[in-house]
Amino acid sequence: MVTKDYYSLTEASEILGKSKETLRRWDNEGKLSAAREPISQYRIYKKEEIHSYLNQLSIDIDEEVDNYVQANNEYRVLELFAGAGGLAIGLEKSGLKCVALNEIDKWACQTLRENRPEWNVLEGDIKDFDFSEYKDKVEVVTGGFPCQAFSYAGKKLGLQDARGTLFYEFARAVKEINPVICIGENVKGLLSHDKGKTIEGMKSILDEIGYNVVPVQVLKAINYKVPQKRERVILVGIRKDIDIEYSYPKPHNKIYNLEDALKKGELYDCDVPISSGASYPEHKKEVLNLVPPKGYWRDLPLDIQKEYMGKSFYLGGGKTGMARRIGWDEPCLTLTCSPAQKQTERCHPDETRPFTVREYARIQTFPDDWKFAGSVSQQYKQIGNAVPCNLGKEIGFSIVNFLNNYYSKLKSSESSISLAKAM
Repeated sequence: MVTKDYYSLTEASEILGKSKETLRRWDNEGKLSAAREPISQYRIYKKEEIHSYLNQLSIDIDEEVDNYVQANNEYRVLELFAGAGGLAIGLEKSGLKCVALNEIDKWACQTLRENRPEWNVLEGDIKDFDFSEYKDKVEVVTGGFPCQAFSYAGKKLGLQDARGTLFYEFARAVKEINPVICIGENVKGLLSHDKGKTIEGMKSILDEIGYNVVPVQVLKAINYKVPQKRERVILVGIRKDIDIEYSYPKPHNKIYNLEDALKKGELYDCDVPISSGASYPEHKKEVLNLVPPKGYWRDLPLDIQKEYMGKSFYLGGGKTGMARRIGWDEPCLTLTCSPAQKQTERCHPDETRPFTVREYARIQTFPDDWKFAGSVSQQYKQIGNAVPCNLGKEIGFSIVNFLNNYYSKLKSSESSISLAKAM
């Protein structure tokens, strides 16, 4: 059994954000050596070595990486499933103009309206909206559609087979608007959903409505100035009449940590504002009081481990999110919509409590002046569901770069045609 001084291979993989195959290779190459569990001979890693490696990542700075680019024209975006505005804020910071946002949650809509009165918020079910009025008037359509399985009627999935799913509505909106580029985003699990059939179905549908899909990538938020180990699948479609290559934003090498999020520094010019937040039940508080910063359930006495974990104690996997206290010098684990629920604890480093609403917002790189509507639980839900603003900004720069190249080539082509006619 792995002792509390060591991480299993699975746990080390989860903490470092690297695959188990990569860690096995690093062990073989001597880059990050593993010990062996005495009985099973499974790889195990000293905690101090894992955290030392993680800290080394935080100071490995590549100053040459800069995704900033200025828009040569006014580029417009229509966002679907907009939530509380994480992606919209990022796209706005990159220079894109938001012409409309659709969202069904009334509290998220209120959040959007209160912070950006000039934004056109289309509140309600996407199924009830016709987007034809935006046809050829918007360059970009974005959307964080929920992941749902399709009905496979034939060998090649078509738009009609996706009816009843929210991806169908995303694709319908893209078809009605006819943007230059469309961007879908989702959780990493989309890639394995229904054994990979769902993502292949989505690509097939975009192909049917006239869009070539760029090879799908998973973007790690920690590589884009976000102090959080959040991963998002990005699905990019380019209209088939356009022969311009799209490039994903280059990852930064500097990794920001929790201290960067909550204290004055490079990310924010002041400490995190005081705000309301959830609390732990007394029983959970007693347990988490025993967990050190960067620790989790394996750092508890064995009898308390068994009592607290219940049946989960005997199941496989690292379960590194359970009874987890975040350290100041590491990025936060992915935030959830409910900060006090069991199995996804993200306890404050110094105090035995969940992160407050404003701390949550900082970890998602929201501006401090971005206010959230509704109850505290509604605010947590909005923040937990959001795309980190800084990740959205970096994606925005990649879109702006693509559109600059597209319109530059288009203008050059039009000039050549005019010159030929004049001759």
